[in-house]
Parts: sequence; structure tokens; C-alpha cells
Amino acid sequence: MISTNDFKTGVTVELDGEVWQVIEFQHVKPGKGSAFVRSKLKNLETGAVVERTFRAGEKLRRAHLDRREVQYLYSSGDEYVFMDTETYEQLSLTEEQLGDGKLYLVENMNIYVVSHEGRLIGVEMPNSVELKVVETDPGLRGDTASGGTKPARLETGLVVQVPLFIEEGDVIRVDTRTGLYIERV
Repeated sequence: MISTNDFKTGVTVELDGEVWQVIEFQHVKPGKGSAFVRSKLKNLETGAVVERTFRAGEKLRRAHLDRREVQYLYSSGDEYVFMDTETYEQLSLTEEQLGDGKLYLVENMNIYVVSHEGRLIGVEMPNSVELKVVETDPGLRGDTASGGTKPARLETGLVVQVPLFIEEGDVIRVDTRTGLYIERV
């Protein structure tokens, strides 16, 4: 059990039979009345975000999540096959379970599978990945004063905006949380 007074960003709790993660929280002590905790919670299965208010000191059940490291092997149709790095068992995930993570997957890449009481909740991608540019327009010489960008298609099919000096064959680092270009590697 965890008290609402102990809320921190990233804490996971069980509420109404579902697993929620605290995104934001604020302890409020009004002049009149009792204190309360205003929080913003994200459902880890559906991705829905809700705002809830709890009485200060209210107890909730803490949700313990299991994280297993898996290695991406290959895709077959709409299924993605992974191997558990400890037990070497193979695990198949669908496009829906991966979500936007499928746009960053490269063979032999390690990610984490998150589950709660044996039920798969989702996947955790690394914060950034290195991907090869397979298609982009050539940069125009002398057109860099404006700091412009151009679209580039990466080896996974993802399209990101990159600076004009990036060419086909370059390897770039992309932030998996925002989908934005970080740097050339």
C-alpha cells in the first residue's frame, strides 16, 4: 500500500482494477478544510490520461511491474518476434502492443517488455536509437543560413525532419519519445 502523501512522478498504483502511473501531482492545503492531493494519472494499458483528486493520506495499492529485457529478432506479417535475453524463450508481440515503438525497431535491438501479474502492459523503448537514412533530397549548397530542414526516410520507414546537410547513407540519432532528430552519428 502507498499513501497519496508519498506520490512521486513515475509511481505505479492500482485503481479500479487497472494499472495507473502518476504523471503529475500536487499537495494542496487549503485554509479551510482538509488537505488533498490533485494528480494526473496515465493508464498504462490504454494510454488514457485522467485527473483525480484524493484525500491526503488515502491509501492505494502499489502496482509492481515486471520488466524483462528482450531482443528483437524479426517481423512476420503483423507479428514481431523477440527473444528473452535470460531464458532464450521467444515471444511474439502484435503491432497494437508495440504501438509507435515499431517505427524504431532494428534487428538485434534490446528493449524492455513490461507486465503486471503476468499480463502484458506494454514495451519500453530506449530514449534514443541510431537509424540509417535511406532516402532524402540532396541538400542545396549555400542554403544553410536559415537552418532549414528536409524530410528523410529512415531504414524502418519512419520519416523525420533533418538538417539540410544530412545525406543518404548517414546514420542519425532519433529521440523515441518525441520522434525528433537529435544528431548525426
